[in-house]
Amino acid sequence: MLSPKKISVLMVCLGNICRSPVAQGVLVKLVKDQELEHLVEVDSAGTGDWHIGSKPDLRAIQASAQRGYDIDHLRARQVKDIDFSHFDYILAMDQSNIRELERRAPAECNTVPQLILGYIQTEQKDVPDPYYGGAEDFELVLDLVEEACIEFLKRVFSKNRLS
Repeated sequence: MLSPKKISVLMVCLGNICRSPVAQGVLVKLVKDQELEHLVEVDSAGTGDWHIGSKPDLRAIQASAQRGYDIDHLRARQVKDIDFSHFDYILAMDQSNIRELERRAPAECNTVPQLILGYIQTEQKDVPDPYYGGAEDFELVLDLVEEACIEFLKRVFSKNRLS
């Protein structure tokens, strides 16, 4: 019996040091907790290039760790052209990053970037950037991303009839 193709997910924010690594950490843990690593691949990247190679923001690492998510080992990278063909889902944290991804997408791109918060019932469209905020801003990011990742997995697995 053939094993199903892995579903690949790329989380995207501006610098890849706050929101997208948090989202990656959340989704990775959800996948591991459900023993679905053989079915889902998760990565993150930024539309900007100024943090390439950097660890996530210390506040993101700490807030994530308090909820059981390990993102300390992650390193920032910038979105590449190949990401548009490699990943099945590109989930952006805000509308500004959606616009940048759409601008940069190669013409033959099949993956359409989506807002991560499009997976939950909320009037809020964007995961707010906590970079210039405090601990409560990182907690809000985690609250939003956790809910969105749970719903994302439910929909993806239902759509693809995976288990």
